[in-house]
Amino acid sequence: MDWSGFLARMPLLPPSAAALDALSGGPVLVTGAGGSIGAALSLRLARLGLPRLVLLDACENNLYRLQQALAHQHSQSAPELVLALGDCADRATLDRLFSRYAPHLVFHTAAYKHVPLLEQQPFAAITNNIFATETVASAAARHDARVVFLSTDKAVRPCSVMGATKRVSEEVVLRRGGTALRLGNVLDSSGSVTEVFARQIAQGGPLTVTHPAVRRFFLTVEEAVNLLLAAAHVEPAALLAPALATDHGIAALAAFMARATAPHSEIAVRFTGLRPGDKLAEQMWDDGNRVQQAGAGLIAVHPVRPAADRFDAGLAALHEAVRTRDLGAALAQLQWLVPGFNPGSVAMELAQEDTLQVNA
Repeated sequence: MDWSGFLARMPLLPPSAAALDALSGGPVLVTGAGGSIGAALSLRLARLGLPRLVLLDACENNLYRLQQALAHQHSQSAPELVLALGDCADRATLDRLFSRYAPHLVFHTAAYKHVPLLEQQPFAAITNNIFATETVASAAARHDARVVFLSTDKAVRPCSVMGATKRVSEEVVLRRGGTALRLGNVLDSSGSVTEVFARQIAQGGPLTVTHPAVRRFFLTVEEAVNLLLAAAHVEPAALLAPALATDHGIAALAAFMARATAPHSEIAVRFTGLRPGDKLAEQMWDDGNRVQQAGAGLIAVHPVRPAADRFDAGLAALHEAVRTRDLGAALAQLQWLVPGFNPGSVAMELAQEDTLQVNA
């Protein structure tokens, strides 16, 4: 699919030659390497002349597919490839990889991302998104490596558990001298709305859109990879976002895909209503944040950051709430860590059910 007709803008700038040269200076670790963005990033890194590329993923099938894709990608400057099947939340796994392969840079792309599903699985969202990021960032700090963390625009004024966990994860990375990059919706990525629309068009419709007014920031997979590579060259402890002038309607995306792939068919559109955790529109930064150009299609965002003692206390309390499976306390700590976040009805109902069961 040629997405340029839908995006109706120039592609974001690729990373500079200096940024790419800097990447080739040492081994690199990618977490979530088998995911759609992680895999595209890994394939690109394998062409940059790195001495070693360590690829970590918890899903065997994803890692196998990446292994096959790398085998079919012929490059004169292919690095030593290390494929590691394991969980980035496991400190022992990370320490072994750092000690043995000495990556100087980590692209942390592993995460749970499906908003409505994670509203029903808040413990999983907290554990996989916040605590795993904390483990990765701490391991990198112990071994003198830096993290580039893949975040999301849903971390801005979040109304979902997923968005709140990403906002906390950003702060975890920034406090350890890493870089966090917020992206919008990535076209053609695994599990994205484009994948859903493609399946619905193949079945003759209808195309399901949550709301006629819902809008999102969109990027291509290539742009997402370019932004991650460019972000690695920005000074540490930076919160970054793509320099996108406008967002796009989801209904317009559905119509574009229908015209492009089934031009002689009438594909109906059905509006289903906003799902738990959904917003009509997203932002790349809060209205009051100071922003400035950071080069290569990037904006540096300067958010209001929590005091160190407040953040550390909230994170410790969140660990305890998850350990004791106290969902009400866990949601309260997310609110403490992310001012302005109000858990949705689904998560709050789950917390109330847990409380009733404990008191029964």
